[in-house]
Amino acid sequence: MKLKLIFFGFFFFAVAGTLLSQNSKERENISASRAIIQEFKQKDPGISKFFQSAYGYVVFPHIGKGGLGIGGAGGKGTVFKHGKPVATAKMTQITIGLQAGGQKYAEIIFLENKQAYDRFTGNSYEFAAQVSAVALKSGVSEDAQYRDGMLVFTMAIGGLMYEASVGGQKFKVIFY
Repeated sequence: MKLKLIFFGFFFFAVAGTLLSQNSKERENISASRAIIQEFKQKDPGISKFFQSAYGYVVFPHIGKGGLGIGGAGGKGTVFKHGKPVATAKMTQITIGLQAGGQKYAEIIFLENKQAYDRFTGNSYEFAAQVSAVALKSGVSEDAQYRDGMLVFTMAIGGLMYEASVGGQKFKVIFY
């Protein structure tokens, strides 16, 4: 009987510890996403209109990208619906072609309406090759327009590789 109690006690604390660490990671991701939103707004105050009017948006505060002939990128972000965090999103990308270097950047995907939001959060969403991002700089949001219910902004954080194209990115959404 004591052995069973010890086993169940250990099991309970192991499961509780895992859940607490996941919540901690989610909180860190949400905090990083909110911080990068402020950076985007400081760089181009006009972008605020998209945060106010979009049905939802996905914020990737840190995407790492690198390649030499064959490349890849990946990052973790937060899905917001009506301004509230509702899920975690993971992005992966594989590229082939003339490329060399590495880069770190942030990305925000605005989802104009419920249809675009549902399409993105339906899991296994992939950007088509013709989708491109707007590289954020002051005033650029004035002329930005949704395409097929989505609008993508990127902001370089560092590195030697610059590319605003987002074709080939795959996304997976995990709701809280």
